[in-house]
Amino acid sequence: MARARKVTVSTDVHGHTAGWSETPEDTPATSVPDPTAAAFFDVDNTMMQGASIYWFARGLAARNYFTTGDLARFAWQQARFRLLATEHAGDMSQAKEAALAFIQGWRVDDVERLAEEIFDELMAPRIWAGTRRLAQRHLAAGERVWLVSAAPVEIGRVIAARLGLTGAIGTVAEVVDGAYTGRLVGDLMHGPAKADAVTQLAAVEGLDLSRCAAYSDSVNDLPMLSVVGRPVAINPDPALLRQARRRGWDVRDFRTGRRAVRIAVPSTAAAGLLVGAVSAGLALHRRRHRAG
Repeated sequence: MARARKVTVSTDVHGHTAGWSETPEDTPATSVPDPTAAAFFDVDNTMMQGASIYWFARGLAARNYFTTGDLARFAWQQARFRLLATEHAGDMSQAKEAALAFIQGWRVDDVERLAEEIFDELMAPRIWAGTRRLAQRHLAAGERVWLVSAAPVEIGRVIAARLGLTGAIGTVAEVVDGAYTGRLVGDLMHGPAKADAVTQLAAVEGLDLSRCAAYSDSVNDLPMLSVVGRPVAINPDPALLRQARRRGWDVRDFRTGRRAVRIAVPSTAAAGLLVGAVSAGLALHRRRHRAG
C-alpha cells in the first residue's frame, strides 16, 4: 500500500502540540466537496470493538514478540484500571515513559508493515459496521473524516487508509533517519489533547468547527465532543451517556444484546501498562533474535 509519509506537527500559542497525517489520495470519491465541514472519530470502542493497541499487541504476541500469558496479564490490568478509574499525574507520566520505551529503536517501516498485517487479521473484523456507515455518510457528503486516537499516528494512519478515510490524528513520536528515537513530540493524544489537536487542525484546514461532527464512546473525550457543533456518543460509557442525555446529544449504540465486554484501553494509565508490555516483548524478541 502506498503510504503518505509526512506527519504534520503543529504547536499553538499555549504550547499544545498536535500531529496528524493524511492517507494517500486514493480514498473514495465524494459528491460535492465541503471544505469547511469534517468528522472526527475516536477509535477504541467507537470505530472498532476494543482498543487498537490491544489488537496490535495481540498480533505481536502471535508473532512471538511476547507470550499470550503476558498479554492476558496486561489485559487484566487494563480492566482493573477501568474499575478503579485510576488516572492521575503519576499514571500519566508512567504511560508516557512506557510509550517512549515501546517505540525506541524501531523503524517506522516495520511498525507500519506490522500494523497493516495486524489490521487485516484482527482489527478489520472488529470494525463497528454502524460507525463505519456514519463515516461513509460524511465522505459521501463531501466532508473529510479523521480518526483521533492515543495510538501512534502511524498506526492511526494505517487504520484510516484501510477504511478509506482522510487521515488520522494521533500521538507523535520523534523520528530520525526513519527510526524512532524514543522521544515523543508533545504529549499522548488523550483527553483535552484531542480537543486541542482538532482545534489546531481546523485552523490549518479552514474548518468551521460549528459545522463539524465528533464521535466517541468515552467521557474522557468530552473536551473533543464539546468543541464541535455535532457531537455524537457512540457505544457510550455510563458517564458519557449521562452527559449526552443532559446536553441533548445524539446517542448511537451498535452493541447488541448484553453490553459487549470491552477489551479496551480506557485510560492513559492503562495504555501505558499495555504499551509497557509490548515494549518488554519487543526487547525480548530482539534479544532472542541476536542470540540466535
